[in-house]
Amino acid sequence: MSHNPVKSLLPLPDRVAEPSAPQRLVFLRDLILDAEIGVYGEEKGRTQPVCINLTMDVLEPVNPLADDPADVVCYNRITQSIEAILAEGHILLVETLAERIAALCLAHPMVSAVWVRVEKPQAIEQAAAAGVEIYRRKSTV
Repeated sequence: MSHNPVKSLLPLPDRVAEPSAPQRLVFLRDLILDAEIGVYGEEKGRTQPVCINLTMDVLEPVNPLADDPADVVCYNRITQSIEAILAEGHILLVETLAERIAALCLAHPMVSAVWVRVEKPQAIEQAAAAGVEIYRRKSTV
């Protein structure tokens, strides 16, 4: 079954740091994965596609031109971690999946905030997708 992903509608972020501080955004767009997700009986015991979009507000390294992989948030590792969440078993709510994805992103020391959108393209026949979008940031306390 093919999926025609909807363009990401993630908002342009309000900067977490001072406006003059260098900042970068790292994102994943239209990550399509099979998930055991949903509350309805027909959604249990099978997978369905979910479309995940996320944007992480990331602190700049001291030397952004160092070309050092240790100075970045690896979107491949984030993808693998999302796949690991899905491999743990059935999740009832897209909200729960979004919160778990946000928490894993915020666990990275360079990530200060994250926007996560989780969509189920097969949820509503008349709609391209249904889902949730959340914004979470590390506490400054």
